[in-house]
Amino acid sequence: MNDRISRRRFVTAGGAAMVAGLAGCSQSDGSAEGASTDTASSADVVKIGVLEDQSGNFALVGDPKYKASMLAIEEINADGGIDGKQIEPVTADPQSDNQRYQELTREYINEEEVDVLWAGYSSATREAIRPIINRNEQLYFYTTQYEGGVCDSTTFAVGPTARQQLGIVLPYLREEFGPEIYTIAADYNFGQLSADWVKVLADENDAEVVGEEFIPLSESSFGSTISRIQDADPDFVMSMLVGANHTAFYEQKASSGLDVPIGTSTAMAQGYEHRRIDPPAMANIYAGVNYMEEVPTESNTSDGGFVDRYFEKYPDAPYLNEEAETNYFSTYMYKEAVEQAGTLEQPEVIEALESGISLGTERAPEAPEGETIELDPATHHVDHHMWVMKADEEHNVEAITDRKIPEQFLSETVGCDLTQEDEQKQYTPVDYFEEAE
Repeated sequence: MNDRISRRRFVTAGGAAMVAGLAGCSQSDGSAEGASTDTASSADVVKIGVLEDQSGNFALVGDPKYKASMLAIEEINADGGIDGKQIEPVTADPQSDNQRYQELTREYINEEEVDVLWAGYSSATREAIRPIINRNEQLYFYTTQYEGGVCDSTTFAVGPTARQQLGIVLPYLREEFGPEIYTIAADYNFGQLSADWVKVLADENDAEVVGEEFIPLSESSFGSTISRIQDADPDFVMSMLVGANHTAFYEQKASSGLDVPIGTSTAMAQGYEHRRIDPPAMANIYAGVNYMEEVPTESNTSDGGFVDRYFEKYPDAPYLNEEAETNYFSTYMYKEAVEQAGTLEQPEVIEALESGISLGTERAPEAPEGETIELDPATHHVDHHMWVMKADEEHNVEAITDRKIPEQFLSETVGCDLTQEDEQKQYTPVDYFEEAE
């Protein structure tokens, strides 16, 4: 059989007997892909694949993701597992190498036959493995905050989108400091699309982008950029810089005396620059995030809370970052979906996820006491509780404002509804907003 049956036709067509009958049917692409993703519901264990960078360029941000997944798995197993089955984690270090990610993804689907996969920090990694995941209809959780727009039948992009992160911090800065914005962003997919969202949000908030620069990932000298910002004299800067080289911007802006407020969707929450570099480099930085170690919710910072449990398991870990919390709560979302479905069969687990899963603050530490976050069935994204977190001259961090922000672009603008129609596409703001062009 050369064409995979879609999972919705598959579920409609006949349940467990058909699962057994179709095991091994695949679409061939010449790389030995296509092993069945419909593992037997009678399996003794739940095989969770976790591919997160523990070395290489993204180890700083990827290793906390791996650790938080292991914490969630340990907790769930100690509490009886998933539907009475213990979780067996299947892990490897992809070493921040997209080719290795592709090889391991094929191995985990075809040889390990994982029931579900968590994999990857960067958008480039996600897009390198998503075709493999799509061909095999593999249930996949992508947990990094990202540029947004992925409408994909088997992918659950559960980190906050650029519209959510920038949508909490940009309006705050516009209200506090004025309408003129200077954008600096990494020169690749994430940075370019995030800069487009700055223009969209500027228009929605009666603001104006007065300058825009895209910085190569290899760049670590920002003297010219700082001079251009000073010449433009904006009311605030929006920064979507990423990676170790770009950290130098914050140190250099402090040395130059540039004290303009800076909003960001990347700094502090992921690479914990406020802990790693000396004050006052991160002074006057406002991060739009769903989570940081300092988020002041009771379940996060109280005795025995999420932070305590993480560092009890990993006492030498340097920081508990944004994506780590997303790995953690999405593991509990998967547990709820399997128990609701009553099976490990991936099409049925996806249907359960699409029924809508909500988590309270105990399992989603970003949410204040009494509140929840929700998995949106139609888009496979999460309506997150978002925070603006500010660093002062001593690099102390405080929460300035917070509110729940739903996923909006796919649901309201694009009209993505994966409960009605299977898709495997990424939409961008330039397709819908003329101000993004």
